Amino acid sequence: MPPTLASLVHHSALKLTVRAGEDRLDAPVRWAHASELADPVPYMEGGELLLITALKLDAEDREAMRRYVRRLAGAGVVGLGFAVGVHYDDIPEALVEAAREEGLPLLEVPRRTPFLAISKAVSAAIAADQYRAVTAGFAAQRELTRQTLTDGPEGLLAALASQVDGWAALYDASGAVVAAAPDWAGRRAARLTAEVTRLRERPAPASSVVAGPENEDRVELHSLGTGRRPRAALAVGTASAPGTAERYAVHSAVALLTLTTERSRSLQAAEQRIGAAVLRMLLAGEPDHARAVAGDLYGGLLDAPFRIIVAETGGGGAGGGGGGGGGRAGRSQGEASSDALGALAESAESAAARAGEPVLAVPEGERLVVLAADGGTVVSACCEHAAAREAARRSDDGDLVVGLSAPAGPITASAAYRQAEQALSVARRRGRVLVEHEQMAAGSVLPLLADDAVKAFADGLLRALRDHDATGRGDLVASLRAWLSRHGQWDAAAADLGVHRHTLRYRMRRVEEILGRSLDDPDVRMELWLALKATAGEAG
Repeated sequence: MPPTLASLVHHSALKLTVRAGEDRLDAPVRWAHASELADPVPYMEGGELLLITALKLDAEDREAMRRYVRRLAGAGVVGLGFAVGVHYDDIPEALVEAAREEGLPLLEVPRRTPFLAISKAVSAAIAADQYRAVTAGFAAQRELTRQTLTDGPEGLLAALASQVDGWAALYDASGAVVAAAPDWAGRRAARLTAEVTRLRERPAPASSVVAGPENEDRVELHSLGTGRRPRAALAVGTASAPGTAERYAVHSAVALLTLTTERSRSLQAAEQRIGAAVLRMLLAGEPDHARAVAGDLYGGLLDAPFRIIVAETGGGGAGGGGGGGGGRAGRSQGEASSDALGALAESAESAAARAGEPVLAVPEGERLVVLAADGGTVVSACCEHAAAREAARRSDDGDLVVGLSAPAGPITASAAYRQAEQALSVARRRGRVLVEHEQMAAGSVLPLLADDAVKAFADGLLRALRDHDATGRGDLVASLRAWLSRHGQWDAAAADLGVHRHTLRYRMRRVEEILGRSLDDPDVRMELWLALKATAGEAG
């Protein structure tokens, strides 16, 4: 602890006597300073023991002493030491009364005790306190290191919570609590997810101080990781601001957790190359070779049905299932696009870590390919991530688009990759963040007709008929629509139009003449029907 007025009073060599403020002697002393200025307040920082002889003070003037003492207390001065036997044989009663009224501790300094001795005592006590704090900090660092090596992050959190007399929690890249100490701290830490999310949006390293849930405590949040995007976060809850020793412990924990949560770049690059190789072999129709390369790292993924997720940002990469190229290309779409894919990858990897599932994530420039177990936590996490972005609709996030394949196995991986690409293409056309291939099969093809190229084809195909109708020489477009909707049934279509069936037959012959195509051809009927559906909202 730092020196206090009480410790100075009990210092046998100083011989100090308390004349006022006996109930405030536990105040810590940041420094001892001698000043004979009539107003030393501008030079005070707070926490000082001010030493005076009253050389320039009218210490017997009660009103002057009230103003003097009031200003000292307002400036944060914790105590006043008055040397007797220099200008006054005793402390003037006016000063004693003013100190009592203000509650400011007033210490009588005997003539044989120089101010320098008091300053030295305070300085020595402060130095000793700092030494104890540093020593305790190093001891805490050793203990945290030992616990980390023995029990991993969980052991480190338990040791840290003990060191700071509070609680500690570790969050993963998605902001979820992965470990906490003591056990009850997990629920409290989970209520700080929003603050952790805001912290992760700042470049690492970053930290902030927030009020704990229901103002139960003071919580420090620290980002963990060496990259631009933090990989994790640490929360430390205490009843008050940590002291020097506790601060050493927190900083040590941040460093150790950064080492344990941030994999080495060489290891990460090696795993990425292996994942890219496994994906290339699967897409090349070589499942046995892929299984051999995957080994224990990704082999579990190939023993059960999996799904392939293809994600793109910006304008979208080239289609075609060429397979994983591996390696991380440059940020051609800017940091927003990189962040969008990085956030999806973090969601997948965090979910895999929490559930103990294997996951293969391969960056391909502006594309991310993820291979995850069907029905597992990773697929669910990716879908939830896409749903959240769909709801937020943040246009500055890199325009993330995701396609999800149907369940597949190693032999059908190439088909699953194509399915994911097809779903991704549909998602981009529809302005969606995520489309599953199974949704395409269960849905309708009609939404695809909104594509500009399809509309242009439809307009070109029907233009001659529309031009004919515009002259007032018939209603060929409406007649064609009625005839096709009735599957070529003349009587039913004529009844819908309110005309004789012979009139309708004549109009259909005119359609064939104008278009130069036979309505007996099912492909022609199909194209005409789709063209009518694509232009359903237009006149005609």
